[in-house]
Amino acid sequence: MATDQRTATDPIPRFPDGFLWGVSTSAHQIEGAADQRGPSVWDTFTAEPGHVKDGSTAAVACDHFHRYRDDVALLAGLGVDAYRFSISWPRVDSPGGLDFYDRLVDELCAAGVRPVPTLFHWDLPAELDWLDRDTAARFAAYVSAVTERLGDRVTKWITLNEPAEHTLLGHALGVHAPGRQLLFDALPVAHHQLLAHGLAVQALRAGGASDIGIANSHGPTWPASRDSADVEAADFYDVLLNRLFADPLLLGEYPAGLGELMPGDVSADLKVISEPVDWYGVNYYAPTRVGAPEGAEIDFGGVRMPAELPFSVREIEGVPVTDFGWPVIPDGLTELLTGFRERYGEKLPPVVITENGCSYEGLDDQERIAYLDGHVRALHRAVEAGVDVRGYFVWSLLDNFEWAEGYARRFGLVHVDYETLARTPKASYGWYRAMVASQRA
Repeated sequence: MATDQRTATDPIPRFPDGFLWGVSTSAHQIEGAADQRGPSVWDTFTAEPGHVKDGSTAAVACDHFHRYRDDVALLAGLGVDAYRFSISWPRVDSPGGLDFYDRLVDELCAAGVRPVPTLFHWDLPAELDWLDRDTAARFAAYVSAVTERLGDRVTKWITLNEPAEHTLLGHALGVHAPGRQLLFDALPVAHHQLLAHGLAVQALRAGGASDIGIANSHGPTWPASRDSADVEAADFYDVLLNRLFADPLLLGEYPAGLGELMPGDVSADLKVISEPVDWYGVNYYAPTRVGAPEGAEIDFGGVRMPAELPFSVREIEGVPVTDFGWPVIPDGLTELLTGFRERYGEKLPPVVITENGCSYEGLDDQERIAYLDGHVRALHRAVEAGVDVRGYFVWSLLDNFEWAEGYARRFGLVHVDYETLARTPKASYGWYRAMVASQRA
């Protein structure tokens, strides 16, 4: 595995003109003001004891709903081109819910920061269910309403965030909302989300939108050894977590053997799912090392992995890890992107890194600076190798509610005191600001 011996004090290589630099957040993780929206599946999930490690909820979170002007000022001070946030479907379904996003988009435009909303980031209205096909049509109707209200100012859109994780963690393993443990019976959830994406693309186009993407999570899958059983298990994992969510979008077909596991005849749906997008969003954190099943239930990164799975996730040894225990492997980003270009060829549209970040404690977060520096350099190597990459968004602007981990993980460039809600920029905020400025010099 190649390593980059340069340090964060060396200049970052120049990216192409027009490259988009930004940061990301999501509604449920930062907005708070739960009393001014309808309940989501995450409200129901966190209300049940034992689902969140510190017993917390996102009822207040970072109180972004009331402090959005302060947060937009932080974005302006950071000097980024764009802000990727998400729109809460349960808030939009509530009286006056779109008014908040109207104000937020106006504030961003006034600050010279391009708004890039994600239309679904896991906070499904509590009365809906991704096992029901009708949820996809309901999503398209919601997207039409948002487009009609914000489309005169929003010029770049994201349909879904990480349908793979929402399927796996929320519906197969039960560690995220809505807490189901269906294993492979969760595959209809994947299909209905993908269908919702395609219908959303159609709704956005009908509303005049012309710069549409999706934010899918991807990472290289590494077999634990060259043994055929480990290679076969790793291939299966790669299909399940990578190709299941990329092939239908980019090729118009499911990987071999999976289409017949989806509900009904999916041929017509695949034509909708593969509606052309203008760019493809990638959320990257780390590769995954996978071997043959070991016949025992294990806990990996806080996720219960049942014994009956046909693969076993293994530790990647000899690399640094974040405070979350995730391996730090910047070269995996280069490997992923060049591999995608080889797999999909001309079917792969321009790529945007819609999330990349890490959890570390402290205001003088030199580890985060080293992490971001390494990944931005790895991204540049992918550009040099010929991958058409158009942007990079750090996860995240603010420390926030980290799903089943509660408030124990800090991914922000800005520290949030959860008692006072005071914001304090970290050392990484200054590093990213200087790096973005250097790209324009």
